[in-house]
Amino acid sequence: MTYETATIKGTLFSDGTFSFPIRIYYEDTDAGGIVYYANYLKFAERARTEYLRHLGIDQIKMLNDEGTGFAVRDCHINYKLPAKLDDALNITCRIAEIKGASVKMEQKLYRGDTLLAEIEITLVFLKLSTMRPTKISSEIISRL
Repeated sequence: MTYETATIKGTLFSDGTFSFPIRIYYEDTDAGGIVYYANYLKFAERARTEYLRHLGIDQIKMLNDEGTGFAVRDCHINYKLPAKLDDALNITCRIAEIKGASVKMEQKLYRGDTLLAEIEITLVFLKLSTMRPTKISSEIISRL
């Protein structure tokens, strides 16, 4: 089975930082028009997914052909300022560290040049049948 996925355009900068745009919709906010705190993690997940896609890492193929995938092991978020209804944001992703079965990423959410939140997230690479960490393939590491 083949899946065709549309690529949502982000920008990869020379330092390896990927930037992904999003817009804040009413559904993302609370009654006061402020983004609900957990939605920052959803936005970060979307940016990470598009970053991997941009690098040519096909998560559907990994799942179906190899039975592997990334899962969040650890996440720290530092909220600086709130995002609000109709804001245009950019979420950056940058690989901070790669180990045998894990990847540490730094993500930042900006409104223009204003930093709204910083996220440090560790992803573990799993063999999904056992839910145990497994070594990240050299092909994936070379793309990261």
